[in-house]
Amino acid sequence: MTAISILGGGPAGSAAAISAIGAGVACSIVEKSRFPRHKVCGEFFSPEIQAELVNLGAWDAFRAAGPAPVRHMRLCFGKREKIARLPETAWGLSRYAFDLLMLERARELGARVEPSAHEARASVIACGRRLDDSPRGSRLFGFKGHFTGPTEDAVELFFFGRCYVGIAPVEHGRTNVCGLGPEDFLRRFDFDYDAVIRESPALAERMRPLARSIDWLSTGPLKYGQSFGQSSAYLAGDALSFVDPFTGSGLVAAVKTGALAGVAAARGEPVATYIRRCRAALRRPFEVSSVFRKAIQGGLAERLVGLVPGRALFALTRPK
Repeated sequence: MTAISILGGGPAGSAAAISAIGAGVACSIVEKSRFPRHKVCGEFFSPEIQAELVNLGAWDAFRAAGPAPVRHMRLCFGKREKIARLPETAWGLSRYAFDLLMLERARELGARVEPSAHEARASVIACGRRLDDSPRGSRLFGFKGHFTGPTEDAVELFFFGRCYVGIAPVEHGRTNVCGLGPEDFLRRFDFDYDAVIRESPALAERMRPLARSIDWLSTGPLKYGQSFGQSSAYLAGDALSFVDPFTGSGLVAAVKTGALAGVAAARGEPVATYIRRCRAALRRPFEVSSVFRKAIQGGLAERLVGLVPGRALFALTRPK
């Protein structure tokens, strides 16, 4: 193959371009958005991101962007909580910074970035999450805001009312607050996310010293799922697999599958072979998160959280 086209210039698409060029194939990226821009995302990078970015030659740029170190995790279910030290340092960096540095790395290597093209001709599809076409009410919506104030070196998750909110530090001493909830629950508050935050006393207390620095962003409706069926293109990132954000594995999975897709497309590898490789890497986080989600929906998570070591839970949700 002499050239490939990649639909989507986010982390998965940029990783695909970088790896394809590294395999000796020219490529173009189709991206309609102007970078930098904010995205609804937990902005948490598990420790595995270092090896992925080293392979792509983007680790130095990542460190230069000033990611916040994350060394602990905190899970809060009502009055019960679990605190654990992470086995390795994780990182917090905004999508505003990360997506731009990845796209710039691809450009630096020779990738062309175009605002539009024929989508049917794309070799790699990395254009984000699938939208949910389910009936109104149960659909999921995500939201995010950045805050100033005291920071912690921890990723914190607060579960309440079939909704959960994650808090993690990002660059420049800011804190990212990102949540996900069903439509019928969020509608009770008219999608006023400040009011949603106040619904959890523990979360409201945690955020009391923080001040929001950007408007709330929202996205959805979202749908969990994995697209491991028939496709003529290499799907990567959320276009391939959208796993519960509370696993903290989304960004690593996006970069990993993007890099695999770029090499596979450059070599003309069968899509089915690429899919088998991705399924092996992503199956465990998806299965574990599905079980955990059912426990949350069934009201069992608060009772079970004390039985599972924090490090074990973290390890089980990591891509291979």
